[in-house]
Amino acid sequence: MAELKEVLLDYIKEEYLDEDEDVEIGYETHLISGGFVDSFSMVSLKRFLETNYKIQIPDAKASPEAFDTVNNIVKLLNEFGIQ
Repeated sequence: MAELKEVLLDYIKEEYLDEDEDVEIGYETHLISGGFVDSFSMVSLKRFLETNYKIQIPDAKASPEAFDTVNNIVKLLNEFGIQ
């Protein structure tokens, strides 16, 4: 599971943080409520997860709360058997 968390954290840092930003984010950093990921970015993150892990996340499960931290995203992926 640590590898899954690192993949997610690396993707989020690469896609949603500016290179010159002096910000550290971790597994419990609030991504959406903290302003790192907006609603448009959340959709692209959902697409990344669905494509990368070959799953279909129902819109009802793709809530801001489910995507607000790396740990929450991992919990969501665990529901689909992704470890």
